[in-house]
Amino acid sequence: MSTPQKKAICLYFEVHQPFRLRRYRFFDMGIEHYYYDDFTNESIMRKIAAHCYLPANRILLDLLRKHKGKFKVTFSLTGIVIDQLRLYAPEVLDSFRELAETGYVEFLGETNSHSLASLVSKETFMKQVRVHNDKMVEFLGVAPTSIRNTELIYSDEIGSWMAEMGYKATVTEGAKHILGWKSPNYLYCNAINPRLKVLLRNFNLSDDISFRFS
Repeated sequence: MSTPQKKAICLYFEVHQPFRLRRYRFFDMGIEHYYYDDFTNESIMRKIAAHCYLPANRILLDLLRKHKGKFKVTFSLTGIVIDQLRLYAPEVLDSFRELAETGYVEFLGETNSHSLASLVSKETFMKQVRVHNDKMVEFLGVAPTSIRNTELIYSDEIGSWMAEMGYKATVTEGAKHILGWKSPNYLYCNAINPRLKVLLRNFNLSDDISFRFS
């Protein structure tokens, strides 16, 4: 009698905050060259840090320590959110470092500025990924071995670039019109370079979590 295989649910959380721009009037042209709304950026980041990032990370840290490897999670922090955390909420970066030190949290690589660089050129994409990797090493003490692209954009060509950079796996959208009859609940591989494993987001389960439990 065969033993049923165990199934695993991969929990992956994206953390991103854009730099918001200030109101720029016609008469500022040629005179004022600073475009960011520092007050709004700081106030929003401080609010989200207090009400979301810090409480969530505390809960996850307690669960990770309690279950000792039976429960793991993955985070994707954009380079832009790392920059804002350094400026406005360094205690959140400390909490992510504490999560990393458990050994039960994986951090993904991605483009530094949450950009569409992969749609422009291979060189630009790779450059931004390297910048992001350097930030992860410097501020979190981890070097990602898996990667995601902005908004989970993916093609076999983009996947081959990821494999060329040494990444072992990527996450992309389990788009129904692409999968057809196939399930997003299996592990796939890149058609050009099979060394890159491809994990798919199950949008039905993700939406359940987002809309029912958030």
